[in-house]
Amino acid sequence: MPQAREAAPAYLLRGDLLTDGTVTPDSVVAVTGGRIAYAGPVSGFDAKQFPGAEEVRLPPGTSLLPGLIDLHCHGAAGGGFPGGDDRSCREAVDFLHRSGTTRLLASLVTASEDELLSSLGVLKVLASEGLIAGVHSEGPFLSRARCGAQNPLWLRDPDPVLLRDMLAAAGGTLQTMTYAPELPGAGELLRILTEHGVTPSLGHTDADARLAAASLAEAADLMRSAGAGGGFGALARPTVTHLFNGMPPLHHRSPGPVAACLRLAAAGTVVVELVGDGVHLDPATVRMVFDLVGAAGIALVTDSMAATGLPDGDYGLGPSEVVVHDGVATLRSNGALAGGTATLLEVVRTTIAAGVSPADAVLAATLVPARVLGVEAEVGGLRAGMRADLVAVDPSFTLVRVLRDGQILPDRPRVGP
Repeated sequence: MPQAREAAPAYLLRGDLLTDGTVTPDSVVAVTGGRIAYAGPVSGFDAKQFPGAEEVRLPPGTSLLPGLIDLHCHGAAGGGFPGGDDRSCREAVDFLHRSGTTRLLASLVTASEDELLSSLGVLKVLASEGLIAGVHSEGPFLSRARCGAQNPLWLRDPDPVLLRDMLAAAGGTLQTMTYAPELPGAGELLRILTEHGVTPSLGHTDADARLAAASLAEAADLMRSAGAGGGFGALARPTVTHLFNGMPPLHHRSPGPVAACLRLAAAGTVVVELVGDGVHLDPATVRMVFDLVGAAGIALVTDSMAATGLPDGDYGLGPSEVVVHDGVATLRSNGALAGGTATLLEVVRTTIAAGVSPADAVLAATLVPARVLGVEAEVGGLRAGMRADLVAVDPSFTLVRVLRDGQILPDRPRVGP
């Protein structure tokens, strides 16, 4: 007979509640059965309703955040999701969970057809076990002119046959795909993606402002038409893969896709990713986008790769060789940026240091990506009935404790010298 699953323990955590874009000082979160039973001010809390609950010891000045959600993440702790190795993928996921990223999409990079399908098969298993929220495919339908760290050998125009093979290999776990709208067949690509509940993400593109805006509008229309029956939540929107990176720079006489993406994000019709790690974008740029667009139109992401959590050295990003120096990952071949090395909590901390309010930075790393995935009723906030994904941080936003599905996770292992 199968063993009965051990009941999730009950916990009480006290601190300032930082969720849904607001801060509630002197609060408590009660966790029972893997769910949040109460989240709010101490004045409205009745401890008698939770007999036997263990109070988690936290330092003075603790803030309680929802578990962080990363929509763009290639790996960590020596493991890269594009590599398709089950063990290293699991080690990367475990490290990220214990670093406060309680939900994530595992991101692929452009590679051969066989490598893409093999990696999707491995990641499908991790998704079925609830370890990842699904897969983000960064390519292979991207611009050669703006390929960045993507291997140009495997870039191609949108191919419906390959796309359907990828969808089949993913088994319903492909959640987002980056595409360049100027490529022949991009319109058909959007139709196939949205028919299967996959969110299009414009990026690695050389398109002008007009084409970028038209393509994103088309994607939004297709997602609305598909609706809940097509797998999209009511607040789901197309996204933009790491705004500014992998596209022409904003110029006053040639605004390019950046101008269109900023305008549409401010209008509430798209969500722009920002790699706010202090490397991919200047902190002043990050603050400018928050001021122009508002946190509800921004998803903070890491673009992290295998070197995350590890010392400088030589690493891989899919088939490409990467050198990490002073925490900056670049291709050995041409020096192009090759992903990030920060965790999402570190990105949140850097974003706050740039002048963004903690409430807005946390919103962009929790509720906004949850809405992109259509799971905002389950995760992305601290409200009664939601999954008990929670991150406790000290006043400097240094990690103190992580809960995932109501279970306290072990501290992440120390790495490096």
